[in-house]
Amino acid sequence: MNPTARSEQPPEPATSHEDVRCLLATDLDGTFLAGSPEQRLRLYQLISRREDMLLVYVTGRGLEAVLPLLADPTLPHPDYIICDVGATVVDGHDIHAVEPLQGRIAARWPGEQAVVQHIGEHEGLIRQDVPQERRVSYYCSSDAISDKLEQQVRELGCELLHSAERYLDVLPFGVNKGATLRGLIDHLGIPQERVLVAGDTLNDHSMYGKGFAGVCVGRSEPGLLEATANTDQTLHAEKPGCGGILEALAHFELLDAEHLDAEDIVPDTGKAELVMVYHRLPYEEVVEDGQVHRRRPKSPNGIIPTLLSFFAGGRKGSWIAWSTHDPKSGEDFEVHTAVDAKRYPDLTAARVPLTKKDIDIFYKSFSKEAFWPLLHTFWERARFREKHWRVFCRVNRAFAERTAAEAASGATVWIHDYNLWMVPAYLRELRPDVRIAFFHHTHFPSADVFNVVPWRRDIIGSLLQCDYVGFHIPRQVENFVDVVRGVAPVKVIKRENCAPRFLTYGCAAGLDRVSRIIDVGRRRVHLGAHPVGLDVDRVRRLLDADDSRQRRRHLSSELDGRKLILSVERLDYTKGTLQKLQAYERMLERNPDLVGEITLFCVCVPAAKEMTVYRQLQTQIEQAVGRINGRFSKLGWTPVQFFFRALPFEELLSYYGVADVMWITPLRDGLNLVAKEYVAVQGIVGHPHAGVLVLSEFAGAAAELKGALLTNPHDIDDLAEVCLRAIRMDAKEAGSRLQGLFDIVEHHDLGRWGQGFLDAVAETGDSPGTAVPAPA
Repeated sequence: MNPTARSEQPPEPATSHEDVRCLLATDLDGTFLAGSPEQRLRLYQLISRREDMLLVYVTGRGLEAVLPLLADPTLPHPDYIICDVGATVVDGHDIHAVEPLQGRIAARWPGEQAVVQHIGEHEGLIRQDVPQERRVSYYCSSDAISDKLEQQVRELGCELLHSAERYLDVLPFGVNKGATLRGLIDHLGIPQERVLVAGDTLNDHSMYGKGFAGVCVGRSEPGLLEATANTDQTLHAEKPGCGGILEALAHFELLDAEHLDAEDIVPDTGKAELVMVYHRLPYEEVVEDGQVHRRRPKSPNGIIPTLLSFFAGGRKGSWIAWSTHDPKSGEDFEVHTAVDAKRYPDLTAARVPLTKKDIDIFYKSFSKEAFWPLLHTFWERARFREKHWRVFCRVNRAFAERTAAEAASGATVWIHDYNLWMVPAYLRELRPDVRIAFFHHTHFPSADVFNVVPWRRDIIGSLLQCDYVGFHIPRQVENFVDVVRGVAPVKVIKRENCAPRFLTYGCAAGLDRVSRIIDVGRRRVHLGAHPVGLDVDRVRRLLDADDSRQRRRHLSSELDGRKLILSVERLDYTKGTLQKLQAYERMLERNPDLVGEITLFCVCVPAAKEMTVYRQLQTQIEQAVGRINGRFSKLGWTPVQFFFRALPFEELLSYYGVADVMWITPLRDGLNLVAKEYVAVQGIVGHPHAGVLVLSEFAGAAAELKGALLTNPHDIDDLAEVCLRAIRMDAKEAGSRLQGLFDIVEHHDLGRWGQGFLDAVAETGDSPGTAVPAPA
């Protein structure tokens, strides 16, 4: 029963759209969200690239159920949305109601409770539990629609719409998809001959016969085909979904044939079977005498050499990273460079040219001032600037375009960290054939923190284009899933126990079960926890060197029997350095016997000069160090030795080797590799008295490193008490704990991390980039 719209005078047009060549008003499920991947991509790109084409979603879904589609970056953004079977009409960009159309519809609606109470219960009528406005929906067959029900609905000034032999809507009289669309077209002042309507079920029938060209896409409901037969204004297309819409655009000549044929589906493919997308090059660029020289990276954690190792043996690959370039210099920019022709003959560095200003905004300002504090739960410190976001997106687009040009057909693309959050969105649009994997190297916060980001839907929509998303620990995986729930409907397809790899109830970062596969309506995304490991063999080689042995002997001699507490971190408010100094001061106050018997050796690596956000923190730390040394120093002994500079990795290893306690107390940390470095060194050198690792339970590594003494860095007393326990721990317990820790670090090394991640990516399926089919 399709209602007939009540006749009324159309509203005066609010806006003139004289330059609009075509307006596509389309149903979603079975129509715009259906068709082959190639046909969807061709239509979506056609709409996205043409400024003279408007898109209107016309759907039976409620607005709440449409919002997740707006976060899907592979879909063109609608200019207008007609939903609730015509009862809601909003602007697609700001989701504000289109007035006066919405007001006129609302004036006809008696209200949800009035409808439900007046209708009461009817046999065979089951209320739909879905978000909706200005309508009440039921499940029922046509047999359940009685004369009494129809009479009750008429008494309310409403009418019924039954479709697909299953769905029944109570709507304001004269309101349906077609009537609201007709009102919108008149409101916009668009000539009706420039409009194409598309649908596939009888629910869409009201859009036809309004003076618009129409298409019933392939596999449409027989009832719709029958109702629209024998009319020149409606095409019954052969191809389903987007393929049928493309047929209609050509059939009705709404766009020139050359425009339809000129749209490229994907760019030319490259040769790389594995593409690393990383913010840093796999070598260092040093300018000497005006010339750029390339050197091997000095990264102490060895992650770059490990990622490079996957290109050994002749594997074809590309490494995407930025390089500074001044377009005003007049120098040609070299996009492709060799990495190491002998070790990796088929690996190419594909450089993305960025100006110094781009880098300062994209990385040093925006990423560190907006996203870094947010990720570490310091949301009140975050500074969100729309103009910086636009630079961030432009840089991410450049990374995606370079990646698309490098990747071979069906290649695996491995994207690293939050600086490149938007790359999956742009890449999926350009290269739907590739398998996209993303690893989040930092902490990922809970929904109540992450949701303060103004662009959270864009970011999560981008990450949901991945086939696989990895984090350090299960807690971060579950935080991500909770954030996704606020953007799209989520169904957890697979969950598994976290044990025995991870701690569960033993620390703040622990968790007992983790989601592994989620269904977000149009895609399935695989998830996993992969704590980054350490290159233990590299550490062993450095420790075996003669100069390393001599350095450790010299440091032990200088300590002269005093116990050494070691702290190594970057200057950052997330690292808890100030709280640690306060705890150390309290420990000396309460334990006078420690004065002169212990030394706190702090290495705090300063941030780049441009990052002024840390200047106040540095001043506070310097004041705390001065106060402690002023209170407790005595002849021949300084309680705190503080270094505001980086130490060479080889020298740092020597300090690890002689330290009795490693004190790592971040307020929040994605993992913390320093903890693993200390454990590795202690396990390798065989310190006469095994060292003790004191670790914040808010560091990701705490969920993995069983044997560490865990502490709450937000509790100064706990920090002091746990550190004191570590200092006074007997050798037998310390040795047992260290052995357990070393077994973990040695087994789950960096190579195992990288291979485990790629193995998990490979297990996501044989059809990378494919979406879950839309419901018919």
